Amino acid sequence: MASLLSHDVKAVAMMVFVHQLLSFSLLVMADPTEGFVALPLAASDMKVQWPYDLKKEERYSFENGVHTLRVYSTDKPLKIGSPTRPRTEIRILGHDYSSGVWQFEGQAYVPSGTSGVCITQVFGASNQSTTLAVRVHGGNLTAYSTVIVPGIYDRWFRLNVIHDVGAGKVFVHVDGALVYEGADHGGSSHYFKCGVYAQKDMSSYMESRWKEIKIFNKN
Repeated sequence: MASLLSHDVKAVAMMVFVHQLLSFSLLVMADPTEGFVALPLAASDMKVQWPYDLKKEERYSFENGVHTLRVYSTDKPLKIGSPTRPRTEIRILGHDYSSGVWQFEGQAYVPSGTSGVCITQVFGASNQSTTLAVRVHGGNLTAYSTVIVPGIYDRWFRLNVIHDVGAGKVFVHVDGALVYEGADHGGSSHYFKCGVYAQKDMSSYMESRWKEIKIFNKN
């Protein structure tokens, strides 16, 4: 009898554990845009930045709904006299913010070989340039240097970046799953960027592709 009771207790405990696990999975995999409001985003709101000595079409193209942004490690910065590394990025205009909860969403693709590059920024911080930098290093997607998704090359993935200014928190979702949560870096004004911005360990060629870019918020 004691053995049967023990078996029943174990079975109930397992059922509770499975229920909790499923509930947690559903929570983590919930649509990150739920409860947010989609904001208008015109083509003119997506300002392209590229090396100053080149024509835009040498580093950027937009075809069939896909933005392709490219840069080489030997390229110039975005303007004469800038101390920054090479970049070709889309800077979101018209949606700078200093309070509330904001979200960037885009479908992204990073081809093999692209490494040492920032593909998404939440710009603005107290003691540095960004409050979050989503990067690619050796085929892994990282938040700064923390690996959040291994093996990101050569596939489209849905990237959602949320910044809760009041809570001082940033969140990264990939394909609906929460893969990173961390503190922001302060600052009084922020905006989103995506593309390719070379880092100190950059590959010789860097590229990212983007489609279905959207901005959301809730205040």
